[in-house]
Amino acid sequence: MQLNKTDYLDQVMGCWLGKNAGGTLGMPTEWFRQVNHVTFYTQDLKGEPVPNDDLDLQLVWLHALETHGIDLNSRTLADYWLLYVTPHYSEYGTGKSNLRFGLPPPLSGSVDNAYKNSCGAFIRSEIWACIAPGLPAVAARYAYEDAIVDHGNGEGTYAEVFTAALQSAAFVVGDLRQLVWIALSYLPPECGVARAVRTVVALVDAGKDWLEIRDEILRSHRGSAFFNLTSKISPDDIAKGFFDGVQGYDAPSNIAITVLALLHGGDDFGRVLCTAVNCGEDTDCTAATAGATWGIIHGAKAIPERWIAPIGREIRTLCVNNAELYPPPPKTIEELTERTARVAAQLLARHPGMRLVDTVDTVDTVDKVDTFASPDHGAALYDSPNGPKFEFELFTVRLDYGDGPFVRNGEAKTLAVTLRSKVHIPAAMSLHWYLPEGWTVAPTADAGVIVQQAWYNEAVTLRFAFACDQIRQVTNRLVLELTAANRACMLHVPVTFLDGNVRPVVAAG
Repeated sequence: MQLNKTDYLDQVMGCWLGKNAGGTLGMPTEWFRQVNHVTFYTQDLKGEPVPNDDLDLQLVWLHALETHGIDLNSRTLADYWLLYVTPHYSEYGTGKSNLRFGLPPPLSGSVDNAYKNSCGAFIRSEIWACIAPGLPAVAARYAYEDAIVDHGNGEGTYAEVFTAALQSAAFVVGDLRQLVWIALSYLPPECGVARAVRTVVALVDAGKDWLEIRDEILRSHRGSAFFNLTSKISPDDIAKGFFDGVQGYDAPSNIAITVLALLHGGDDFGRVLCTAVNCGEDTDCTAATAGATWGIIHGAKAIPERWIAPIGREIRTLCVNNAELYPPPPKTIEELTERTARVAAQLLARHPGMRLVDTVDTVDTVDKVDTFASPDHGAALYDSPNGPKFEFELFTVRLDYGDGPFVRNGEAKTLAVTLRSKVHIPAAMSLHWYLPEGWTVAPTADAGVIVQQAWYNEAVTLRFAFACDQIRQVTNRLVLELTAANRACMLHVPVTFLDGNVRPVVAAG
C-alpha cells in the first residue's frame, strides 16, 4: 500500500496543529461538568498556544524514539517517564511511585491506581499513529506499551489503543465510520470504552442531537466530576442526576465525547472542536484528540487559518523536564513534523507493505474496514494483564502475579511463569531461582521443561509459590534464570514482590 509523501507530511502537520488548537480551546473549561457555549478561543493568546500535557508527553516519546530507537517497550518508556515527565498527580504520580518501588509495567499502572481508568494515556496517542501511518496494529502495539506504564490493565489503556488505531488508519481511510469500527476491533468488546463508543454511534444513527447524546454518555458511562465537587457541576447536570460517579473512571465518557464531536462536526474543523468542548468534562483532552484526528484525516491545508493565527505554530511545554532533554524538544510544529517523519521513515522501512511515494496518482484508495481491523479484538495486546511480558530473541516469558505483587509473612504467594518459543525447534529449558536470604520457593528452585517449537503455538505455564517467614524489605527482588540446552542463550527475568503485611485483608464475599 502506498501513501503520498507530500500528503503524509500535510497530515502530520495537521495532526499537531489540530492538537494545539483543541487543547488551547478546551483548557479554560477543563473538568467542569456542564454544557459550554464556546464558539472560539476565549483567552488572550497573543499568538501562542496554551501549554498542555496532551502534546508535552509526546515530545518525551519522540525523544525516546530518536535516542533509543524504534524498538521501544514499556520498560524503556517507564525509564523516560521517570526521568523527563514532571507531574506527580493522579495516574502519573501513582505510576511513578510504583515504578520507584520496582514494579514494572503493567503493574506500575495497575497497583493501587484509582486513576487507571482515566484520560492520561489516550491524549498521547498521536505520536504512535504518525510514525506508523496506515499501520494501526503497529500503532496499537506502541500505544499499549505506552499506556500500561501508568494505566496498567485499566480503561485508560483501552482508550489509547482505540485512538492510536483510529488515527493510524486515518492516514489512508477517510471515512470516519470505518475508522471507528477499525479502532473498536482492537478492543475487548465489553470494555467500558467500547461500550461508550457504541452508544454514541447508535444514537447518532438514531438521529439524536449532540446534547441528547452528551446526556446519555453521562447517564450511562460517567465517572465522577472533578473529585465530586459540586462547584464543578452545573445546576442543570445536578438536576439530571450527574452529580456522582466512580472517581477516576473518565476514559470511556471522554472517548465517547471525542467520537461524538468528530461525527457531529463532520468536515467542519471548528464545529468538531467546539462540540467536544461544549460537552464538558475533560475538555482540553477531548478537543485536542478530536482536532488531531481531524487534522490527520483532512490535512493541515484544510484547517482554517482563523484557528491557527491566534496560537501560531510554536510549541509551549508544561510537563517536560526540558533541562535534561538532549536534543531539546521541537520548538515549532514544523520541526515536530520533520522529526516525526524521520522516525516514521525508519519504521516504514521495516514494513514494506506501507510505502511513501512521490506521485499522487500511485496512491491506493482504501475503503474496506477488513484491511486494517484486528481479527481477534487485539487479543495479543492484552495477553499479560497481571504482570510483565519479556520478549527475548528466541523466547517470550510472561509473568502473572494474580491479584497483585504483595507477600505477607509466612504466607505463600503464587507466581505463574509462561514460556513460549519463537523458533521452530523445541527447547529443553532449565529454570533456576535466585532468592533473597530467608525466602523459599516451592515446588523447587530448579526445574526443567520442554518448550515446543513455535508452529505448535503451545505455551508452557509453571507455577511457583514463594514464602518468607519475616519480610524485611519493602521491595524484594528475585531473578529467574533460564537456559536452553540446545541454545547459546541465558535469559534473566526480574521479579518483584512488595511487603504486604501492612495492607488490609479483604474478606472474601
